[in-house]
Amino acid sequence: MSNEPIALTKALASFDALWSPRIVTRVNDYDVRVAKVEGDHLWHVHDDTDEFFLVLEGELRISLREPAGERTVTLPKGAVFTVPRGTEHKPSAPSGAAILLFEPTGTPTVGDRHEEIPAHVDATTGHSLTL
Repeated sequence: MSNEPIALTKALASFDALWSPRIVTRVNDYDVRVAKVEGDHLWHVHDDTDEFFLVLEGELRISLREPAGERTVTLPKGAVFTVPRGTEHKPSAPSGAAILLFEPTGTPTVGDRHEEIPAHVDATTGHSLTL
């Protein structure tokens, strides 16, 4: 990890892959990740951790399957949302977006349980940022 400030715009400009987060820094036992996203991710669940989203550019939609039924939250640029642990969810960005995620180091992008992983989704615990 760098001991110098990191511009998120520079970090996002350093890669093109969609749904393939880069680890910008760590805070205690948590990764701060940035990702470019477009289209649909997949339905998945993180059994033991919440998942924090901040939209840096564009708009992100997160569909949720909750006890009361299914709903979708829409996050414009600058909005944050936390998906509670154990909640099945599916992020999507029809027009593309850049997001920041905050989650425990080693958390897989496809959760602990998930549907079949499509080819455009990188099943990873995050990649190192190369500037």
